[in-house]
Amino acid sequence: MADIPARDAFQALRQATPARVGLGRAGQGLPTAPMLAFQLAHARARDAVHAPLDVARLRDALAGEPLEVHSAAGDRAAYLMDPDLGRRVGRDSPTLPRSEYDLAIVVADGLSALAVHSHAAAVVAALGARLTGWRIAPVVIARLGRVAIGDPIGAALGARLVVVLIGERPGLSAADSLGAYITFDPKPGRRDNERNCVSNIREPSGLSRDQAADKIAWLLTEARRLGFTGVELKDREVASQLKDQAAIRASQSRNTPST
Repeated sequence: MADIPARDAFQALRQATPARVGLGRAGQGLPTAPMLAFQLAHARARDAVHAPLDVARLRDALAGEPLEVHSAAGDRAAYLMDPDLGRRVGRDSPTLPRSEYDLAIVVADGLSALAVHSHAAAVVAALGARLTGWRIAPVVIARLGRVAIGDPIGAALGARLVVVLIGERPGLSAADSLGAYITFDPKPGRRDNERNCVSNIREPSGLSRDQAADKIAWLLTEARRLGFTGVELKDREVASQLKDQAAIRASQSRNTPST
């Protein structure tokens, strides 16, 4: 009689998450296949952190005439060793045109230029389509920038709000994840709790560009109406979804016959 194949208790879980679960064991270590997959993911994450931003490629992908600034970091090594340098605009950067803008959009390489190359231009286009009537400044490309570089850029442009699209720190399941950070009344000295974040923008495994643009546009509209961003600005769309899910579970529980 043929042997009954062993049941894989983790098979269903693997289909629901990219996390490494139920990898198995070979002696005291991992089997060869998952070990090689881990090393490949680690190498991709390291490559994403060290890869330079292709500014010419990004300019071609963005509509209009984007502006360009450089952070205070002289090179990638300085940027990685001293995060504060990436939060300031370099002294040799050109002067930005000041006006009365509703919104400034900054695209920064962050810790994954791959994410910016893959998703930033599409998110900018999708966001612009949802903000008709807004006075939007020319897109600013910030080389070697971190999230807070949007504060001096937004202040220099005279924008009421700034969105920083930035490559997020790569993980072992994603090296191309884009984040969007939204700040009302940007100026140097803003704290992280004064921002809102839309994270894990990447296709096809994360938040799609349209889903991200919907969330960012909603947060921007509410921030302009209320006059603030940060921990006090709640995403009511998410809260509504959670409430609906709780109502469904309660209804199912009431309709389940007792045993």
